[in-house]
Amino acid sequence: MAAISTFEGKTGNNLIDALRPREWERLVSRLQPWTGEVGRMLQTPGNRVEWAYFPIGKAMASYRVTFGDGREVETALIGREGAVGGIVSRGHLPAFALAVVLFGGTFVRISLSELEALKAEEPTIDSLFNRYADCLLAQVFQASACNAAHSIQQRAARWLVAASERTGSDELTLTQDQLAGLLGVGRSYTTRVIGRFKAEGVVDTQRGRLTVLDHDNLASMACACNDVVRSHFDTVLTGVYPEV
Repeated sequence: MAAISTFEGKTGNNLIDALRPREWERLVSRLQPWTGEVGRMLQTPGNRVEWAYFPIGKAMASYRVTFGDGREVETALIGREGAVGGIVSRGHLPAFALAVVLFGGTFVRISLSELEALKAEEPTIDSLFNRYADCLLAQVFQASACNAAHSIQQRAARWLVAASERTGSDELTLTQDQLAGLLGVGRSYTTRVIGRFKAEGVVDTQRGRLTVLDHDNLASMACACNDVVRSHFDTVLTGVYPEV
C-alpha cells in the first residue's frame, strides 16, 4: 500500500510499529490511507464508532468533551504513539467524546469489523491495543488531575511540550484562541502566558503558528504530568511514546 511503503518498512505510527513482523504485516495489509484535514471529525458523541484511526508522523488528533454552551475542552492528545476509535471495544459502541483532527496530515485507518476479526485471530494485536488503552486512560486521569492542580502557565507549557514531542516538530499550527479552548480557559489567560513565554525566549508566534524555540526551558516551566504519562507508556508499551 503506497502510504505505508514510503516509510521503508515502518508506518510512522509507533503503536503499529511496535508489533512483531508477522502481526505487523497482517495489520498493515488491512489499513487504508486517509488524509485528515484540520477540524475534520473522526467520531461524534452518540454516533456509532465505525473506524480506528492511527496518526502518522506529524498528524495529531484530539479527544474533546462538548458542553451544552458549545464549549469544547480537550481530554487527550493522540499522536503517532496511539490511535483514535474503538480499538479495544467489542462490537460497535456509541462514541462518548468528540474526536477531531488537530494537526492535519496522513492517517491510516481500519474498519472496526475488520479489526475485531483480526484481534480474534491474533492475540498479540489484541494485547497491544489493550495495553495502549491502559496508557490512554492514564493520560486522561493525569490530565484531569493536572487541570485541577496546576496553573494555566504550567498546563500551557505541558501541552506545547507534549504536542511538539508527539508531532516531532517545533512548529505547531495553532492560534492562541485554539490553545485557550483546548485548555478550557479564557483567551486573556493564554495571551498573558504566551507573552511570558515569548519574553523568556522559549516560543515565538506568527499568524496561526507557534514555534517552540527552547524545548528544555519550556519543559522546565511545565508541570511534571508529561513525565508521568511518558513513564507509564515506557513501562506498559516500551518504545511507543516518541523520543524527545
